Parts: sequence; structure tokens; C-alpha cells
Amino acid sequence: MSKKDLGLLILILVVGAVVAIINPRFLLPINLANTSNLIGLFGILAIGQAFVIITGGIELSVGSVVALLGVLFVDFIATRGMAWPVALPLILVLGGLIGLAHGWLITRLKLQPFVVTLCGLLIYRGVARFYTADGTAGFAFGQNFPELEFLTAGRSYGVPNSFIALIVIAIVTWVVLHRSVFGRYLYAIGKNEEAAKYSGIRTGRVVIAAYVICGVLTALSAIYFAMYTRSISPASHGQFYELYAIAAAVLGGFSLRGGEGSLIGVILGTVLLQELQNLVNLLGIPSSLNFAVMGGVILIGVLVDQQWGVFRERRLMLGAARKGAAGAAAE
Repeated sequence: MSKKDLGLLILILVVGAVVAIINPRFLLPINLANTSNLIGLFGILAIGQAFVIITGGIELSVGSVVALLGVLFVDFIATRGMAWPVALPLILVLGGLIGLAHGWLITRLKLQPFVVTLCGLLIYRGVARFYTADGTAGFAFGQNFPELEFLTAGRSYGVPNSFIALIVIAIVTWVVLHRSVFGRYLYAIGKNEEAAKYSGIRTGRVVIAAYVICGVLTALSAIYFAMYTRSISPASHGQFYELYAIAAAVLGGFSLRGGEGSLIGVILGTVLLQELQNLVNLLGIPSSLNFAVMGGVILIGVLVDQQWGVFRERRLMLGAARKGAAGAAAE
């Protein structure tokens, strides 16, 4: 665990202790279970976003993809009678195809990630609203899918299965990011794409793969959110979810410049965000300030990241100067 991650963990514990003292309901099992469930849902999104951010890109269409794929998933199994073991992988494939399209536009046509994903944000939201005729997609009263509900909305020994899924995904993606050649390629591209290209890395394929991973994880999250809410209004469902994902990644140490960050930090960033959301609810702070809190958190995270980078550069320069002076004195 890095110093950044350790500092974030200490901050989480301090904030949690303060909130628990002010309002003991924070430690109630039902509140902890609900918070863990939300950590699982948003954590999966944040991990997908982290794969894109580490390459120096960004994915702004996450919320709209959650809305579109959520609507399709509900329609497939609740209206069209498709078996959920068929619908679930189909939605994951659609998410991967969306990521593939974004990666192709960015690497082959040299479009800016901001432009591509901003257009996706508008397109997917519009398609979702058109598909439902701007209505609400949901499950009929009493309509149940026991096996699927156990995977998405159930609990094992009191722990939400969405949180367990997050832990499993986090372990797998940690190995991919920190213990694989592909992960080293991602970091290399984020630090200097031109240098990575000249060193023999097929940067285009690696970047496309990052967007595909983000698309698949977003699709999985869309399924979890659909089963969590059981009713989807395409005009508002998933709105601003990309902010939660970006904020969690930035708080976790992923630089928006690319090439930095740890997966443990992303999980801790997600925990901190949901803890702050819980704080807003338990302390009676108006819910209208939720997005103000998110904006403030992102701004603080970016400022800390920037100042940390400046401090580290100064320390490296000072160290190099000292070595040079010591070498000159030895001569």
C-alpha cells in the first residue's frame, strides 16, 4: 500500500469515526449493508474508469451507458421473456462493443477522448429515451428472478453480493494492472505514448483494450443498478454517474494526466465518496448539495494530485543537484 493509499485509508477512518460520534446510526448493520451495496455498485464503475484514465483518456458516457444497457436488460428479461443467463452476457457484449467503438474512434481516427465520450453521453441517453418512448422501464409487480436477484441484490452472511463482486473484480484487475505486461503497457502509454510506441508497444490496441474493459465493467454495473432500482427512467437513470467514477479514481491517486494510480486507491476513493454521501444523509444536509460535495471532492483531489506532482518533481531535481554537487566535490 502506497503512502497515498494509507493517507486515504486514515481519512476514511477519521471521517467514519466523526460521523459515528455525531450520529450513531452510521454503525447500524442496515446502514453499513446499504453503504456496502452502493460501494459495490459504484466501485465497479470506478475500476472501469480507472483503466481509461491511466492511458490519459477519459470516459464521460458512463452514466448514459448505464441507462441504455439497464433499459435493454430490463426489457429483454421482463418484457421479451429472454432468459437471464442469455441476457446478461449479451449486455456485457454490448458494453464491450461500445468500448470498442470508442477506442477505435480515438486510436484510428485520432479523435479526442473527451469529444468521443461526450458525444456518446448524448447519443446513448437519447437512444435510451427513444427506445422506451421516454417512458419508464421496470419489472412488473411480483416479477422475480431468484437466481439473478441473489447475484445482484442478495446477501451472503450479511454482506451484499454486489460488494463481494467488487472485491473479486478488484483482485482480478489488480493483478492485470500491477502484475501483468498489459498493465505495464497501460502505465507506459499514460506516461508517454510516443515513447511507448517507439519502444515497440502497439499503443492503439492497448488503448482500445482499456476502453473495452471499461465498457464491459460499465455494462456489469448497469445490470446491478437495474436490479437495485427495479425501475429505470431513461431521462435520469445513471445521470452524473461518470462524476462518481472519475472522482473515485482521482481520489484514489489516478492522475488525469495518465500513467499513475493504484487499484487499491480506487476502492478507497469509492469508499470515501459513499461515506461522504452517507454523511450528507445522516447529518440532515440538504440532498441538493450532493453534487456540490462531488464537485468539491473532485477539485480537491485534482489540486492535491497537482501539488503532489510539483513536490515530487522538486524533490527529484533537488536530489539530482545534490548528487551533482557531491560528484563535483569528490573530483
